[in-house]
Amino acid sequence: MALYVKAAEILDKAEKKQGALKTLVYDSKFENIKPLFALVLETQKFSSVLEEIIVSSKLLKQTKMRMNLAKVLVFDLLIGQGLKCGGAWKTMMLKHRARLQSVLARMKVKQKVSKNEDLLPASVKQVLAENLPRYVRVNTVKTTVEDAVDYLKRDGFSYLGQASRLEDLTLKEKYFVMDMHLPELLVFPPNTDFHDHFLYKAGHIILQDKASCLPAYLLNPPAGAHIIDACAAPGNKTSHLAAIMKNKGKLFAFDLDAKRLSTMATLLLRSGVTCHQLANQDFLKVDPDSPQFKDVEYVLLDPSCSGSGMVCLRDDASSADQEKVKARLAALACFQLRCLNHGLKFPRLKRLVYSTCSIHSQENEGVVAACLQENPGFRLVNLLSQWPERGLEPLTQCLRANPAKTRTHGFFVALLEKHNGAGRKKQEPAVQISDPPVTISEAVNEAEKQEPAGQISAQEATPPIPSTRRKRPAASDEESDASETEDKQTPAADQADGTPSKKKKRKRKRKKKKKKKKKKKVETVETVE
Repeated sequence: MALYVKAAEILDKAEKKQGALKTLVYDSKFENIKPLFALVLETQKFSSVLEEIIVSSKLLKQTKMRMNLAKVLVFDLLIGQGLKCGGAWKTMMLKHRARLQSVLARMKVKQKVSKNEDLLPASVKQVLAENLPRYVRVNTVKTTVEDAVDYLKRDGFSYLGQASRLEDLTLKEKYFVMDMHLPELLVFPPNTDFHDHFLYKAGHIILQDKASCLPAYLLNPPAGAHIIDACAAPGNKTSHLAAIMKNKGKLFAFDLDAKRLSTMATLLLRSGVTCHQLANQDFLKVDPDSPQFKDVEYVLLDPSCSGSGMVCLRDDASSADQEKVKARLAALACFQLRCLNHGLKFPRLKRLVYSTCSIHSQENEGVVAACLQENPGFRLVNLLSQWPERGLEPLTQCLRANPAKTRTHGFFVALLEKHNGAGRKKQEPAVQISDPPVTISEAVNEAEKQEPAGQISAQEATPPIPSTRRKRPAASDEESDASETEDKQTPAADQADGTPSKKKKRKRKRKKKKKKKKKKKVETVETVE
């Protein structure tokens, strides 16, 4: 019975995204690893079929078992090689065997198939046909890509260089290549086992799917940066961040699950990561304005999701109770949006990566679109133009991944970046257009309108009139006299008919006499000389 209890425990952890199936199996330290791994793998493959059998037969209500424990028992009873346990558990399952077999037979008749494998959903069949490669990330905290490649070559593997196209990732025997997108990622044939390899046990390599490597790689924090990994466990992305930032700076990692955090601490210790600070805390309760996080400029947010992109957790149309599935997706999307909005509140934030291992747009593009609408100070960054699978319209800046087009698990990644002008005052235009000239009266009127009580008067506010005349030279006596006469002249000085008055005639005579006297004087002076 220990085999089934442990298998159910691993399936529970896989659903909570605590790690890949194979890693969880080998880390379980179970005595018989191979039968455990085979049971877990096959149960996951038939997960949707088994769930439908269990729900239709009402097995859980009659046995009070948990779903994943029921799945592993029903698999071995109906599809596998028979129950490998005795006692009360075996007696109970044999009691319900006839009803369970009847449900399975009806499913085959309804779908017009004869084999159990034909009941598998199309998505699972497609994944099985493609058989995803084994991805290995070199942990640069402890070693280099070159040293890892040399060690593997000495260990009997044949290195083919860097891949240049998707077809190059189809490998056989002991050949391996460097990934065409991520230089620290090595690609091996499917099912290549490294759990007992020295490089894995020493923490020099991390067994991590390519799609799962994208978030840290795209966030790309510099060495010495302050970073938050919001929902960090089981820790593969955290260790990747530490490697990218050269194990320098501060890496704050949060997770609400204490058990997952404990597993993560072990992984980080094996990976040689020392720049981290773990906290068993809900990220939504972290204060962005705390002095502790004043220098945080990068956030990686990979929140809880449906896990529908993982090969072993694929959704399918035959799943029972689709209404519950829809309700769960709505609840997850609401939680994811809250986390995303909270992550953007850190005052010095520059970039945030949002990722899920989900294929549902409700958890992906829907969440990002809603967040951008609520946070206009942020925008999407266009990611990896050469990547073959883009986000759904209109969010094509994002990335999607799936087994058919990227040879990975299903995944979604978006990178949000703060605007250069976000949070600043609106800048004035570089070139300003001058206002049209105003008259003095307009200026006075405008000044009077704007003049507060006890402030500058309208007269003081009137702009001075610029002078357009040149300074005249000093006038001669004659010019001075003439100007004085002209200035004093009035319209009454002349008669209405235009003829000069008597007074004016007398003045003109006096002027003539004065001129004659001056002229005589000048002539006398010249004669004397």
